[in-house]
Amino acid sequence: MQSKLTQSLFLLALMNVTIFTNAQAPVTTAQSRMAGLKQRETLEKKSVLNTIMFRNIGPSVMSGRVVDVNANPADPTEFYVAYATGGLWYTKNNGQSFQPVFDSADVITIGAIAVNWRTGTLWVGTGEVNSSRSSYAGTGVYKSTDKGKTWQWIGLPESHHIGKIVLHPTDDNTALVAVLGHLYSPNKERGVYKTIDGGATWKQTLFIDNNTGVVDIDINAQNPNELYAAAWYRTRSAWNFEEGGKTSGIYKSFDGGNTWTLLTKEGAGFPTGDGVGRIGLAVYPKNPQIVYAVLDNNFHKPDTSKIDTLTYALRDFEKITKEQFLQLSPKRLDTFFKRNRMYPRYNGQMVLERISNGTLQPNAIWEYLYDANTALINTPIIGAEIYRSDNGGQTWCKTNTKDLPSVYNTYGYYFGKIFVSPVNENKIVVTGFDLQMSTDGGKTFTRINKENTHADHHTCWIDPSRDSHFIIGNDGGANITYDDGAHWFKANTPAVGQFYSVTTDNAKPYNVYGGLQDNGVWYGLSSTKENMGWYESGENPFKSIMGGDGMQVQVDTRDNATVYTGFQFGNYFRLNRMNRENTKRITPQHELGEKPYRFNWQTPVVISKHNQDVIYFAGNKFFRSLNRADTLIPMSGDLTNGTKAGDVPFGTITTIAESPLRFGYIYVGTDDGNIQFSKDGGYTWNLLNQATTSKKKNANALPQGLWVSRLIASQYKESRVYAALNGYRNDDFAPYLYVSEDYGTTWSFLGKDLPAEPINVVREDPKNENILYLGTDGGVYVSFDRGQNFMLWNAGLPKSVPVHDIAIQQRENEIVLGTHGRSIYIAKLDDVQGLQKDKDWLKKKPVEKKAPQRDSIEEGLLMQEED
Repeated sequence: MQSKLTQSLFLLALMNVTIFTNAQAPVTTAQSRMAGLKQRETLEKKSVLNTIMFRNIGPSVMSGRVVDVNANPADPTEFYVAYATGGLWYTKNNGQSFQPVFDSADVITIGAIAVNWRTGTLWVGTGEVNSSRSSYAGTGVYKSTDKGKTWQWIGLPESHHIGKIVLHPTDDNTALVAVLGHLYSPNKERGVYKTIDGGATWKQTLFIDNNTGVVDIDINAQNPNELYAAAWYRTRSAWNFEEGGKTSGIYKSFDGGNTWTLLTKEGAGFPTGDGVGRIGLAVYPKNPQIVYAVLDNNFHKPDTSKIDTLTYALRDFEKITKEQFLQLSPKRLDTFFKRNRMYPRYNGQMVLERISNGTLQPNAIWEYLYDANTALINTPIIGAEIYRSDNGGQTWCKTNTKDLPSVYNTYGYYFGKIFVSPVNENKIVVTGFDLQMSTDGGKTFTRINKENTHADHHTCWIDPSRDSHFIIGNDGGANITYDDGAHWFKANTPAVGQFYSVTTDNAKPYNVYGGLQDNGVWYGLSSTKENMGWYESGENPFKSIMGGDGMQVQVDTRDNATVYTGFQFGNYFRLNRMNRENTKRITPQHELGEKPYRFNWQTPVVISKHNQDVIYFAGNKFFRSLNRADTLIPMSGDLTNGTKAGDVPFGTITTIAESPLRFGYIYVGTDDGNIQFSKDGGYTWNLLNQATTSKKKNANALPQGLWVSRLIASQYKESRVYAALNGYRNDDFAPYLYVSEDYGTTWSFLGKDLPAEPINVVREDPKNENILYLGTDGGVYVSFDRGQNFMLWNAGLPKSVPVHDIAIQQRENEIVLGTHGRSIYIAKLDDVQGLQKDKDWLKKKPVEKKAPQRDSIEEGLLMQEED
């Protein structure tokens, strides 16, 4: 059982106290996060902004990441769809329309749901289990006994990420939860938890170690004393992902989940050791002795491929000697260069001459092309495999006769589930990049995600009365088929887009642009009102600019059509959104003989406020163009602390800020905590937050090593700059907001009343220097005294939603929110600015919104039985 909070612990939590692990950064305790939820309620109650409503402009057309689906087996037109960061939605008309039923909860990030259709009871495990870059931590389990009208928090605050909830088939008070645990730090609250009193108390019944959680669980419905759990060892940092380990495996319980036995030991037919990655489980209901498992097998493939003597591969250049290089064919080098986008900049004869005269080292091609992404993509792992047991998990046999490369492409940390037909033991569905189905017990598979589906599949519900009827969830929403995937239709009316960035142009009405997780870059009119009318016309008000994972966007407002944008890891372009003519890739290329530039997942790009021909771009170096990015020149050396060994690009610039008051005054921030300042347009740089060796603590110094999420050079005072730091990738949820009045020489801490929510963005009001807007992983906050005090502004929003970016359209005096889960919201700023002028209004009692009926999390923590 969980220990209740003592009075002293509760007081510490209210002060946002954190604990330290072996890592450098602090890990925020559950008590601090829960106290943060209470503080958020306080900032909501004192808010004078509750009558100033945000309006949602969509878009819904691309939808967002679905993590779970649960349908009523008696009437499958009634079902729930759970989104990774978009909440829980309910339909009773087969997806023609949905209504949100979880928006009153303290967090709307979801890992798994379970529904008791007989009683109308819903269980929600918060915190997405897919270990992605934006898989937000939950706060435990929530329960509703009235189909989502009201909710009660029922515990497990340190769970963070929940893989699955299974309900006892006959005992409504018994449930088991697969807890994966923290994403970026070790913790002991991982494994399987069981309740026998409806969630009033919990017992941790399976624990392996601080880095091994449980990602999946399934039950023998005929004998609920038999359960299976999939343990997964994984660690993640900002620069590396360990996708598997020897403590991964399958466990079984014979006593209702009270005790567990490891099944996958040596000799059982299932892989063991350091290469065992994520596992998904499925028990066949009609014969529970049949159990399927999908494994992300991280063991390396044996190199049995024949060497193609007519072409070269990257690995050929890793350890090549000068003598060996000079024997290579110029024509075959040209072929290699063309495949790797190096030609005609480099050709075979040129490189051979440089190797010969010593200008280049023999391994220069390897150094030129090899980076963290190469390490991830080119590692020859076995990948997805299917295993079956016919004796309740005692022994296993691999079923797939051929490799399944398109299930995961690389590693399966983002996927990893398997589903078996309730009526056909040989019919299984596996989710991954593609959706694959087998009708011969897993021997062979067919890709069934066709038109009207999106890639990256996470869940599948199979109708027990008609097993050709699936409801699936992927990064593009929910899709439905009635013929085993031959045809699909989308059930995507909710606006649940996961925006990373937003910006605007100066058209009338103005357009809003943004990049989305796995859904590219889009734009649409700010006057858009979401409705179903576009189905008749076939013209959605939002238009796609580019695919991939959509990232930052900048628009040249001289024509409101020239756009600078791109997708993950610095793949950026200049294009005309109206006609797509003269599209140019602008990503800078390093020289042969140099190591690749490192670009962040969200590579920053900025159009100068002083001259829109001037473009700023950044990798680990700072780049500048004076000709609309026709050429981008490196203006600096490496402005980070250097890379770290791993399979994720790290040591990159994350944010660029140009002073609107002085051309050439530029700030950059990095993922490893550096803030650098240039007064000459990027020629020279000064590190502003250099670590001090002094034993005396400097109250004006910035914390070291935190991801710099945003820098804002003030439009009101040349020497003023704001910095937001983010500890998300350390499981540090403290809000780090600072201001400097002297070009970053000294800093003052702001937002002392903010809750424990990482900060993504800060913006100044366009008319009043005292008003600041803040976007966090929990919502939007406003300060009327330049950051000394804040209040929550969520009128028209869910109670909590991640806000990744904020744009201000100055002509219309409107604020635009890019949420990571609920698309785009807009509000007028006139009334906000009016409040600042009306000092008497600010002193009046705030307008309070009626709070939903639900039990207090803090009360729940205090009432928990002591272990």
